[in-house]
Amino acid sequence: MEYVYAALILNETGEELNEENITGVLEAAGVDVEESRVKALVAALEDVDIEEAVEQAAAAPAAGAAPAGGPAEADEAEAEEADEEPEAEAEDEDDDEEEEASGEGLGDLFG
Repeated sequence: MEYVYAALILNETGEELNEENITGVLEAAGVDVEESRVKALVAALEDVDIEEAVEQAAAAPAAGAAPAGGPAEADEAEAEEADEEPEAEAEDEDDDEEEEASGEGLGDLFG
C-alpha cells in the first residue's frame, strides 16, 4: 500500500510520477524498495488521472447508500439494514481474511 501512498503524495505535491521520485519517497519513509513494484506502479498509472480516480473512489460508497424509494421505503430499508448490520460486519471480516489469505486485491499488488 505504501507504493500507492507514495504516488498519491507525489501527485498531491505536483511532482512527476516516475521511478526515481517514487523510490525517493519510499526510501525516505524507510521502505525496502522493490524496483519491480515501482516499475509496475509507474506503468499502471501512466494513463490514469489520479484526481479523477480518487473522486470516483470517494463517490462510490455514497452512491450505493441512498434507498431507491420514497420516505416510507427509506424507513423500511433503514430498519432492515439495522437488523442486518451484525451479520454484514461478520461477513466483511471474513471477506478481509479471505482476501489476505488468497493474496488478491489491489493493495496486495502494489503494497
